[in-house]
This record gives sequence, structure tokens and C-alpha cells, in this order.
Amino acid sequence: MALLGLLLASGPLLWLHLRQRGAAPTTRLRALTVLTLFLSFDLVMFGAFTRLTDSGLGCPDWPGCYGSASPLGASLHIDAAQSAMPTGPVTHGKAWVEMIHRYVASAVGVLILALCVMTWRLSAAARRGGQVLLISPWWATATLVWVCVQGAFGALTVTMKLFPAIVSLHLLGGVLLLMLLAVQAHAYEPKRLSLTIALRRATWLMLGLSLAQIALGAWVSTNYAVLACDTFPTCQGQWWPEMDFDQGFTLWRELGVGKDGAWLTFAALTAIHLTHRLGALVVLIGLVWLAYGLWASRAVDQRPWALRLLALAALQILSGLSNAVLGWPLLAAVAHTGGASALAVVLTLMLTRAGESRKLIS
Repeated sequence: MALLGLLLASGPLLWLHLRQRGAAPTTRLRALTVLTLFLSFDLVMFGAFTRLTDSGLGCPDWPGCYGSASPLGASLHIDAAQSAMPTGPVTHGKAWVEMIHRYVASAVGVLILALCVMTWRLSAAARRGGQVLLISPWWATATLVWVCVQGAFGALTVTMKLFPAIVSLHLLGGVLLLMLLAVQAHAYEPKRLSLTIALRRATWLMLGLSLAQIALGAWVSTNYAVLACDTFPTCQGQWWPEMDFDQGFTLWRELGVGKDGAWLTFAALTAIHLTHRLGALVVLIGLVWLAYGLWASRAVDQRPWALRLLALAALQILSGLSNAVLGWPLLAAVAHTGGASALAVVLTLMLTRAGESRKLIS
């Protein structure tokens, strides 16, 4: 698996080397950071695809597939499992989806390792020349540590049989990885965003609310509560249907099982779904309020960010509604995860640029 990850990562690294040949070291480092951010975003999206196609247990061991590096070597085991349960968690298609996700994750890990090594080397060279790197190499180190934590969550996702809390934390960890890389990508080409104190506070608030909403969305998805409400704006034809918040939000439990060991009730799934809907309303109001504040400031550098926030809010509304009323279509569900991840990155970049603005002004 490690060799496969290294082989996959060698392609982007070679492309980057040829494309950035002759460029300054900081330019090459920024290009590597942006490339890693892009591929990490793709990985988060493919992780959503893996989960939504029920491929998370396509290979029920880790890191290989029935002890093999690919489903090809595990074909006999997969045939046996598929024959026993033709629509079960283990099929040839699901095994390939799961293993491709692991291969891409390994490649991203190699890229982040290369990013960490290059950052420390460039930092040491800058110190020898009496200069300071634009960003501390400890950011790259923290990113490397975090991607290792993500790998551990990925392993636990399989070995603990899609334990909802672990799967939800795995998604949140992927979003945090994107945020870490976004901060570093900005540092090598810093740009200012002149936010007032009120707008900075509002942006921090929206980042916190967005992360909380992402956590709720992950809880909905990992508990398969999307279709608990298949109408809008009501749920099951009612404004306040029967709900069991106690069972629904018992965090440490197996998939489909309540805290009492019995099967999770439909009322619990309804509570999970409706809480996410209410959270979405709060986040939507907050995003519109923040976008209005950015637009009303009449600052040229702020208005594009207002439009980005509104565009992401529209994407989340459309994809979220499609999930509920159209029976959870795969494209909409993956787009919903991508939109949430992009929102976290945009808010992170806004705060990073606002911090750069304060530093340059001071």
C-alpha cells in the first residue's frame, strides 16, 4: 500500500517538477501546497462517494483487501462474500471503490510528507541567509501529523464497522486538513482582505457554525437519516413530527443501534434529520447576513467574497433539498459534501487574509 501511494504521488510530483522548473523555491512550495489542497479536496469528495455508495466495507479489513494490495488478489474472497450477500457490503465494485479511496489517501499522505520535508529545508536555508520563511514549518508538521490521524480514523472506520462517531470524525478531519492546507497556500502569496472588527467576528462565528453544521450533516449521513424527512418544508407532512433526541444523539453507539442496544427508531432518525435542517436555516441566515455586510461595505476586495458565500449557500440549499425530496441522488449528495468543504475553506481564507491585512497595516 505504501509503495502504491508513493507511485501515485510520483505523477503529480513529476508534473510539478517539470512545470515549475526554474521557479523560485517559495513558488515551487506554494505550487505543491495548492496541488495537495486540490487533491485533498478531491479525496474528501471521493470519501463521500465511497460512503454514499455503501462501499466503506467493500474490503472489510485494513489496509489491504483480504490481505491483498488490491481486489484482484482478493477475488476469491470477494466472490464468496458476494455470493452469500449479492447486495451486501462486499462486492467487486464496492471493493474497488474502497481501495481506490485508500490509494488516493496514501498518495495525499506522500504529498504532505514531501511538503513537510521541503518546508523544513526551505526554512533552514532561509535562516542561513538571515531571512525568515513566510510561514512556520510547524504548520506543515501539524498537517503531516493530522493526515496520520486521518489515516487512523480511516482504519477505525473499517475495523469498527462504520461506527457513526468515527465516520463523522473522519469527515470533519478531512475538512480540517483542507483548512490547514488553505492557510499554508495563502502564506506563500499573501493578499489582504480589509475586514472591520465586526466582520472578522462575524466570519469567525460563521466558521464555527459551519463546522457544527458539517458535523450534523455527517451525523445525518452516517446514520442514514437523510430520508427520514422526504418532504419540504414540512417533515413527514408535519411541522414537528415525533422525534427521539435522546436516542438520536447518543454519540457512542454502533451503527443502527440505540443506547439501549435495540434498533435505532425512526423517531430518532427524524430527530437527527430535522436538527440538521434547523441548523441549515441558521447557517443560511448567517451567510446571507455576512454576505450583505461584505457587500454593503463597498470595499472592492470584499464584494467577490460576498458572491462566493452566496453561491455556496445556493449550492447547499439546492443539493440539500435534492437529497430530501428526490430520494438522495448520488450527485446531489456528493455535491453537498463538496459545498460544505468549500465553505470551510473560503471562510478560512477570509480570516487568513484578514489577519494578513492587520499585520501589514500594523
